[in-house]
Amino acid sequence: MDKIKIAIAGVGNCASSLIQGIEYYSPGNGNDPVGLMHREIGGYGPADIRVVAAFDIDERKVGREVADAIFQPPNCTAVFQPEIPKTGVFVSMGRVLDGVPGHMRRYEPARTFVVSSEKEATKRDIVGVLRESGAEILLNYMPVGSEKAARFYAECALEAGVALINNMPVFIASHDAWARRFEEAGLPIIGDDVKSQLGATIVHRVLASLFRKRGVKLERTYQLNTGGNTDFLNMLDRSRLVSKRESKTEAVQSVLESRLDTHDIHVGPSDYVAWQKDNKVCFMRMEGRLFGDVPMNLELRLSVEDSPNSGGVVIDAIRCCKLALMRGKGGILYSPSAYFMKHPPRQYPDDIAWQMIEAFIAGERGD
Repeated sequence: MDKIKIAIAGVGNCASSLIQGIEYYSPGNGNDPVGLMHREIGGYGPADIRVVAAFDIDERKVGREVADAIFQPPNCTAVFQPEIPKTGVFVSMGRVLDGVPGHMRRYEPARTFVVSSEKEATKRDIVGVLRESGAEILLNYMPVGSEKAARFYAECALEAGVALINNMPVFIASHDAWARRFEEAGLPIIGDDVKSQLGATIVHRVLASLFRKRGVKLERTYQLNTGGNTDFLNMLDRSRLVSKRESKTEAVQSVLESRLDTHDIHVGPSDYVAWQKDNKVCFMRMEGRLFGDVPMNLELRLSVEDSPNSGGVVIDAIRCCKLALMRGKGGILYSPSAYFMKHPPRQYPDDIAWQMIEAFIAGERGD
């Protein structure tokens, strides 16, 4: 079978984990596919995914082979597959736009961005690379708050005629106008804002659903997250968090029997702790009432390596997107979006979303 040809916008920690995972789960390595829905989807395994183009703006990555670029600073995620085969694919210069907030330039350079002196790419440049590479799917890994940059790459995908998986909380798939444009172009889109395999939001959703099913009246809740990667450093600028907070909050609100007042729910990134690097720590509290209006509360601490936690989810999303391409399906992929993303165009309980995605994979849902 042909490889699934992908392009990546943003060669950060998440891209590093994804590319490491593709090699880690190649048949020759003999590793069980932990974190994947199925070893094969549509006949494709992880090793059938090939990166054919990549874009970044950091001088330590631009011009390097992708296999080397994923290990360059400021990337700091776990290295679980140190040997990545060279493929002759080099990181191209992207477009900065709002991809680098001003406050990050004040931090020690090895921990933050060093913008390349190479001339920024135009839309024509990006589209040219996508077309020449034969990419079928573009993955958006822009930093949180990069509204202009995310839309720029979505425009490039449309013009180049490639599908889009929007892993970040800029609303593309869940925005009617954008969704309509992908449908009119006959291009699949999955989005927005990827869920982790077992992250803070999915745990919060499951517990909120459990409260509802067991008749516990949830009165207030918070989810506070800390980390030390550039994602958390970027989010110290609170003005960049509007869509991120909406995405994470709506993911929890959507499974509640009654929506909480905005003063009674707080879900989102909280602070940057440099020494945590790519480790993300979540502190969660849920307060409610049991039988007889007797109060109760639950507190939970979750610690995960942030970027590998989404790697398998994205591998599954890529393979589902390929199924849509093979089936000639354009526009929103509702089942994959509902299962893989925090802010899909339509929210469903996780057990229902799981049934939907399995039916999609089996060809029982046209989506």
